[in-house]
Amino acid sequence: MKDPKSIQSLHNLGNALQRLREALEVPEDSILAVDGTIQRFEFAIELYWKTLKRLLAQEGVHTNTPRETLQHAFQVHWLEDETAWLQMLRDRNETSHVYDEATAVRIYRHIKQYFPEMERTYTFLLQRFEESD
Repeated sequence: MKDPKSIQSLHNLGNALQRLREALEVPEDSILAVDGTIQRFEFAIELYWKTLKRLLAQEGVHTNTPRETLQHAFQVHWLEDETAWLQMLRDRNETSHVYDEATAVRIYRHIKQYFPEMERTYTFLLQRFEESD
């Protein structure tokens, strides 16, 4: 059964990924481009874990924290690379609490590496939850 809130969460996540994709297309020679990309990444990661939490709950698995949610999503084979997802969460947390330009550029470069995994996961979730009855 399709849950309208879950479908809306998936659509919101898709929009956030599109915005992140657009940010990644801007050359990194401007710190504003780096900062904007990081902000869109933070937003996408928040939507990811909250969407995964909602989808897991729909399947009878209840989680409380972002880390716990990602670990359970990996256990049920919704995520391919648990290590990458947990590093994404660490990077997201680091950008929220500490800021310096070197850290921002390092995390920006990580985001470029993470993005294909984020897209793969989104495609999988969309196929699994939106297109099935």
